[in-house]
Amino acid sequence: MNLCFITSNIRFDNPEDGVNAWPHRKSLLAQTLLAHEPDLIATQEGRFHQLKEFEELLEHYHIVDHHRSWIKERMYPTFFVKKNAFEIIRSEDVWLSETPEVAGSLSFGSTFPRLLTWMKIQIKNSEKKFLVINTHLDHVRSETRLEQVRVLTNKIQQLRDGVSYLVLMGDFNDSPESKIRKIILESFPELEDAWSRFNFNEETSHHAFNGECQNGARIDWILTDQRLIIEKHTLDKTTIEGRYPSDHFPVICKLKGPY
Repeated sequence: MNLCFITSNIRFDNPEDGVNAWPHRKSLLAQTLLAHEPDLIATQEGRFHQLKEFEELLEHYHIVDHHRSWIKERMYPTFFVKKNAFEIIRSEDVWLSETPEVAGSLSFGSTFPRLLTWMKIQIKNSEKKFLVINTHLDHVRSETRLEQVRVLTNKIQQLRDGVSYLVLMGDFNDSPESKIRKIILESFPELEDAWSRFNFNEETSHHAFNGECQNGARIDWILTDQRLIIEKHTLDKTTIEGRYPSDHFPVICKLKGPY
């Protein structure tokens, strides 16, 4: 069984985006992601109403939120999984703060409360399991991101079992050359950036609806367990009638089975 994982910052519902505001592009985003026939979609920056609207557009997928008590003004990293593809063993939100168990908690000078969402899943009709983490770090201060990623790595250390395939994805708001990446890979040497496996030149993943960004970086990553076979890894730069589905390019990672 081959699998397709996608991470996509969907951009919060901001009326000031004008023609690029959420109501005008949500169908375009769903169409773009569904074209890859994903098994799992990890989004960042969506709020409650936005994510529920998105679930309605993803007809054969369901949102993983049974563990969550929504705070409607907060932005959440969120999973959507294909129906009947996985058994969801457990999932949880962890806030990237000094009190990670307190919903909406804010620390380290972060502009907004940030969090990670994780789930342990098992492929249907298989014994193979994945520990998948979806996160979104602060977009302003590198010092804040460093503190947040320490909370993140501590939590993953508690969760990893040495058997489940580890996949970490999201919007890290930092380049692959950053201290953030170094901390993660030192903590979890079994991970690698699927992008580097293919020796691609670096590109910018955030583009502000323009398709490019001066002095930008690839801040959206999928880090995969080295035991996995990566068949394809790419940024989706799809436009329809000159419009982009979000201000970040979705990141597509196709895994080749059997596992």
